[in-house]
Amino acid sequence: MTNYQYTLALMIFLIAYALFEVPSNYMLKKMRPSRWIAFLMLSWGACTMGLGGSKNFATVTVIRFLLGVFEAGLFPGLVYYLTFWYRPEERAFRVAVILASATLAGAFGGAIAFGVGHMDGTGGLSAWRWLFVLEGIPSLLSALLVWFLLPDYPETARWLSPEEKALASARLAKHGSSGAAKSMTWADAKATLLDWRLWGHYAIYFGISAPFSSLSLFTPTITAGLGFKNLEAQLVTVPPYAVAYVVTLAASYSADYFNARALHSAVFSTIGAAGFMASALLPPTAYSARYGCLIVAASGAFACIPPLLGWLSSNMHTTAAAGLAIALNVSFGAPGQIVGVFIYKADEVKKGYPTGHWTNAALLFFVAVGCLGLRFYYQWRNKRFFGGRDHAMLREFNY
Repeated sequence: MTNYQYTLALMIFLIAYALFEVPSNYMLKKMRPSRWIAFLMLSWGACTMGLGGSKNFATVTVIRFLLGVFEAGLFPGLVYYLTFWYRPEERAFRVAVILASATLAGAFGGAIAFGVGHMDGTGGLSAWRWLFVLEGIPSLLSALLVWFLLPDYPETARWLSPEEKALASARLAKHGSSGAAKSMTWADAKATLLDWRLWGHYAIYFGISAPFSSLSLFTPTITAGLGFKNLEAQLVTVPPYAVAYVVTLAASYSADYFNARALHSAVFSTIGAAGFMASALLPPTAYSARYGCLIVAASGAFACIPPLLGWLSSNMHTTAAAGLAIALNVSFGAPGQIVGVFIYKADEVKKGYPTGHWTNAALLFFVAVGCLGLRFYYQWRNKRFFGGRDHAMLREFNY
């Protein structure tokens, strides 16, 4: 494959990912979370293994599109799923556990790629084919566990007593979703689509998506540009992801504890922007310093995402609106992820990838400004609605 074909294969996944977020969240409520998520996992696991048998660009492109179709429902689906179980002040940390697990998987991914790289030629297969085959198997097996063990809603959980079910419903009566609620109607969709404040959330999520995407896709490329070679470049991707894992959990716990998601996202997006900006300003040969900046950039960029999603879900007051808004929010991240595919240019390796670093820095500064702007708007709305009073018990909107 040429560089251009490789970029197209990356991008076609993101197009499918954007298109199928909303339908997938609708199906999650329609079919029960355990059934739908298990189906998605089984499907993308099979597609991942199928990539190991691809022999031409056309096959890769089709499988990548299908992979996007099935993966589209996972992250927004899990964020939506949490609204059935947890109150707004409890969600950011739970979202962080999900996202940080993906971050930790990135760390393991680099280590696994390093190990599987030594299987080249085993059984007559190239190492990259083994990588796809082996990484698809856990999803297939986990799908069975999800089908049988994942509880759908507190109202239907067999391990809760009637009193506990009633308590769970009471906890979520104002700012939660209900398994007994009807599926989304056109009226629900229209009301959510025309709620313009939500578009502020979507724009902010667009801003974080390019850094997230580019780090996920090109961290081995960036570390190779720092002087590391071949399999070694895979191995040194582990520390940035491992540090980001810890920082993401700590930041999200703090955001929930202080009930201040907007400020936490603004602070950590600024930290991430500073890491990318320093990487762009340092000489290309300052390898150690730029590696440290990569760790800072990854930690800031990843850590600001869970509070953003927790913030959005805490400001949705119906089951249908939560499902649609969360899916739309993540869908708007797909164009940002497409931007992330293009900004780390192969011909800039000797320059230290300035285009990628400057673009990510600018977008993260945009996220920080957007968070602060929307926070002040919500604060103004609360004071106006409650006659100048604004505290946790007198809020129309959370921030």
